[in-house]
Amino acid sequence: MTAGKGAHVIVVGNEKGGTGKSTTSMHLIVALLKLGRSVASIDLDVRQGTLTRYMDNRRAFAAAPGRRLPMPVHAVIQARTDAPSGAARAEEDRLSSLIEQLAPLHDVIVIDTPGNDAGLTRLGHSYADTLITPLNDSFMDLDVLARVDGDSMRIIGPSQYAEMVWKQKMTRAQRDNGFIDWIVMRNRLSSLDARNKRRMARILRELSTRLGFRLVPGFGERVVFRELFLRGLTMMDLRDVAGPDALTLSQIAARQEVRTLVEGIRFASLARGSATG
Repeated sequence: MTAGKGAHVIVVGNEKGGTGKSTTSMHLIVALLKLGRSVASIDLDVRQGTLTRYMDNRRAFAAAPGRRLPMPVHAVIQARTDAPSGAARAEEDRLSSLIEQLAPLHDVIVIDTPGNDAGLTRLGHSYADTLITPLNDSFMDLDVLARVDGDSMRIIGPSQYAEMVWKQKMTRAQRDNGFIDWIVMRNRLSSLDARNKRRMARILRELSTRLGFRLVPGFGERVVFRELFLRGLTMMDLRDVAGPDALTLSQIAARQEVRTLVEGIRFASLARGSATG
């Protein structure tokens, strides 16, 4: 794919599971659809398949009379860490071909990746124009980016995922002179001003300079994000489904968190709209 042509590719990635990658992907997809953008989505996490199940739940909910929900063009490609070399190569070729096919037809492609270091995962990262890494607000999750000394709180060095991202930045540059804009979003933030929360903020600010990523606000710790999955809905659907007067203050705040994330993505095609759905 030639840099600057076709869809803007957003990859949501983190080698650690349970960080909210699929929730982030789905909210990005729906927010962009509500901007009037043409969106394709690719699920590389076939073993968990959370994004694909999310899509299935959304189709089932929208099947009822009177319900209309925007949907992306969705595709699934299997990523296996134990695949024989020939099968793995075929999976990677299929992903490359799929991106090439979708890019001229859509404004945005959102790729949800599994929590492992398979070849297909690395390849998906290398196609990113924007890489979004959701990170739970804990030092256990921070370990995927960097090793931190527990006594001094000093950064010892980058961890395996940060090194993988750096390698895929090089791969992208060699392929088409493209650039990966890496965003780290602190996810499941508590409203409490805890000491560890302040330490995380300081270390992430330092890491952003050392590792070359941007920090953007993520999603707060809200039960509603998990509840919406079963109906295939996102925060951006609630006003249409429940009515504007039915939204709680927490839901309004959560919708703004999604808007803030979308606004943090640097691509000119979004400058004409705002995530108002």
